Amino acid sequence: MQSRKLVVILVVSFISLLQINCGSNPNSANLPASAGSDPPSTTSTGSKSDPSGGSTTDAPGSGASGTNGSGSGASATGGSGGSSPTGSGSSGSSGPSGSGSGSGSGGSPGTTIDDLHQKPGWTGYAELPPTYAICSSCTASGPNVTWGMQQGVASPSLSGNSTEFTIGGQEPYSDALWVNHLIGQYSSQGLPDNDQSLNRATHNFIYDVYFYGTDLTDATALEFDINQFVANGANWWDISINNGQTWQPSNIPCNPKKNAWNHLTIQVQRTSDDHLLFQTITLNGQTSTLNYEEDPGSTGWRGITINYQQDGDYAQHPYSVWLDQLNFTYW
Repeated sequence: MQSRKLVVILVVSFISLLQINCGSNPNSANLPASAGSDPPSTTSTGSKSDPSGGSTTDAPGSGASGTNGSGSGASATGGSGGSSPTGSGSSGSSGPSGSGSGSGSGGSPGTTIDDLHQKPGWTGYAELPPTYAICSSCTASGPNVTWGMQQGVASPSLSGNSTEFTIGGQEPYSDALWVNHLIGQYSSQGLPDNDQSLNRATHNFIYDVYFYGTDLTDATALEFDINQFVANGANWWDISINNGQTWQPSNIPCNPKKNAWNHLTIQVQRTSDDHLLFQTITLNGQTSTLNYEEDPGSTGWRGITINYQQDGDYAQHPYSVWLDQLNFTYW
């Protein structure tokens, strides 16, 4: 497997995007990033994957509500009082349901939406070079880029119910992006937050997931995004390629295992003065502290979304990645 390293990406445009890219392309720092200024709407004219067996989230509140659990749930990190990326207490035991509670002072006090990879609300999009904007004319069957999402996979899995994401096609360095609106308009969790009180009150986020790939050398990068859009700006934290300006190396190693499950936890924060703060990244038990802060930008949308993205390589080789026990905690 090719050597990889994590890269912190700072993108300042209509909104501020903070990204971390686990990628193998040595020229990735020169590539443009993907997605537009505001999150794609599920009512977009662009083609959409249909991961929920025929339903897409075209209205606020549609889709099933996630199971909310207090404490750390399946999170690997969390600080005393919820303000530090690491804590002295141990996280509570939690299976795929993510309903465990933290013990000691290290448990995060947030609400956990567990097993999001199993939930409805995921919408797929294509992003093509050189601009990596959402391709409104692309379809999941290609030919430029193909993509798919299959839920309820028994093997490989940790819980007996993983989700397979696939990418292929003919155009090199094309990407497939999956978006799930959690809070705000188009919420898949029954959280339209019409008065924006929940969004404004939320400052801390943990993206906790296991991923598995048979040959990750075909991936230019994998992206795991936490996006918050608030009145004073927008916060977008990623692992991978997104909307292209400047990529800043962090020199944090990223060496996911092949033919094995990799456990990734990202903890980030919107500070009290609305800056973007990367706190920690934990991959397979190895925690790296970033404490990198940046100014936010502006946006016309309000809410919280998460993304997952797979990036194609120089020959757009097809490959699959499986996600399991995807839990999102916010407070």
